[in-house]
Amino acid sequence: MLTLQVIKDNPEFVIERLAVKGFDARPVITEILEIDAERRRLQAKCDSDANQLKQLAASIAIHMKKGEKEEAEKAKAEVAAIKGGTKGLQDRLAECQQKQTELLLTVPNMPCDAVPHGLTADDNVVEKTGGPMPDLPEDALPHWELAKKYNLIDFELGVKVTGAGFPFYIGKGARMQRALIQFFLDSASEAGYTEVEPPFVVNAASGYGTGQLPDKEGQMYHVTVDDLYLIPTAEVPVTNMYRDVIIPEAELPKRNCAYSPCWRREAGSYGKDVRGLNRLHQFDKVEIVRIEKPENSYAALEEMKDHVQGLLEKLGLPWHILRLCGGDMSFTSAITFDFEVWSAAQKRWLEVSSVSNFETYQANRLKCRYRDASKKIHLCHTLNGSALALPRIMAALLENNQTPDGIVVPECLRKYTGFDIID
Repeated sequence: MLTLQVIKDNPEFVIERLAVKGFDARPVITEILEIDAERRRLQAKCDSDANQLKQLAASIAIHMKKGEKEEAEKAKAEVAAIKGGTKGLQDRLAECQQKQTELLLTVPNMPCDAVPHGLTADDNVVEKTGGPMPDLPEDALPHWELAKKYNLIDFELGVKVTGAGFPFYIGKGARMQRALIQFFLDSASEAGYTEVEPPFVVNAASGYGTGQLPDKEGQMYHVTVDDLYLIPTAEVPVTNMYRDVIIPEAELPKRNCAYSPCWRREAGSYGKDVRGLNRLHQFDKVEIVRIEKPENSYAALEEMKDHVQGLLEKLGLPWHILRLCGGDMSFTSAITFDFEVWSAAQKRWLEVSSVSNFETYQANRLKCRYRDASKKIHLCHTLNGSALALPRIMAALLENNQTPDGIVVPECLRKYTGFDIID
């Protein structure tokens, strides 16, 4: 969340920046500042009472030592009167602090200056394009038909066993999934990321730490008996490794990668764009996460973008990078770049990665900090990116690489699949 000090230092600037996300921050910022004024008044009164109690305690000891019982009793009566009011003050102070925190959690992250103005995906900016466009006949098959033709993915069986959005991968389809995961993990390790295997369920504190709660609880699968959540992305457990941690400056940056299944309810999704692998409730993904000093985070963001671009180039897929406008960004992000690949049979772009810098927004929730050489403590910057999400990568690979003889496997995957073609 935004720090209270940032809001207090320049509330009009905060309101102006959040308008880029289409968020009218004035009402909540005004309320936060009003509550903060009340909180400071109550805190000052509590501090004053505590100081007075300390002085009275000292005077009681002096009166008792001198045998001045009447004066000691008067001082004791004053102590009782002050303590009687202090409990109410402390309760009101706790209420103010709780309300202030609740309000801060409702305020999105401020977009950085590079974020384009706009409210919908139509306002996103294409930053870069690359990769060879496939030359396929008009009757090229979409991936769900190819999956059935070559017995790679069984969507109907998934519906029977679980429900829509939970497919079975079979034979060479399962092998391709495993190959993509291993390729992405090996590539991340070669780029200097430390692989971790995190838990696939998290507690509510972890959801709050990275901003899924209270913003996206409707999209998460909730195990109510244990009050745990199935992760929507490995970003959540991996970033929470550093919750309530003060990292020595010399240990930064922290760079981790993780494979995980991901679960998203995708409530409200419908229509032709959710066919096949386009939108699932359970899918596989490799995530890269970085914890950085603030002055290094935007250079780190560029490195992450280059890493994702390199994966797409090795896979031979046509791609472009979108710089998201304010209205299309997530609640927690300061800037986000989406990578999309061209789906030749569907004739549309499919999102396969988001790479984001959250600046101090997540770190403030997480209390993820670092200690510099002079022993001062600062908030870190957090970043993450999909490198990559599998379903739409698989969809594009199947569609773009179809030939009369079968589906050609990209060179970079063959050492993992053990086959060159799906036939």
